Amino acid sequence: MLLSQYLFFFLSFVAVLSALMVILDKNPVHSVLFLIVTFFAIAGHYLLLNAQFLAVTHIIVYAGAIMVLFLYVIMMLNLNKEIEPHKKNIPKVAAVISAGVLMMCLVALLKGAEVQMLPAARNSNIGLVDSLGKVLFKEYMLPFEVSSVLFLAAMVGAVFLSKKEIH
Repeated sequence: MLLSQYLFFFLSFVAVLSALMVILDKNPVHSVLFLIVTFFAIAGHYLLLNAQFLAVTHIIVYAGAIMVLFLYVIMMLNLNKEIEPHKKNIPKVAAVISAGVLMMCLVALLKGAEVQMLPAARNSNIGLVDSLGKVLFKEYMLPFEVSSVLFLAAMVGAVFLSKKEIH
């Protein structure tokens, strides 16, 4: 129990520090790399919660696909300080003030909160792929199949809309 608490605090420190570096770093490529570190720290929290499938999916989707798209857009924009117009400090001050107000609201909201473990979280097999597959294909088979047909229809519609008419 003590090791998981230390690991939680370490992952939380890494996530908060790298999230701050995303905001504070001037280089956009470094910001994206710090965001990847943040995503890995969050995936570590999922592993601590015994949600292995969610952790792996989080890494594949966010750290893999989304970050590649972010890097691609940053490289395509080719941001330079010389060609970028000078911006005023008023939006920055407004952002800091609104973030401070949000932080005060969150602290006031969570001040008297007590931590309770949910009954479902006591089951050690709840986040495993095996138990997730059993629930998905036994209890939720019909919604799963309906959503797959919906995705197939959306894919056919996207292909149909993207085709050019040849006259």
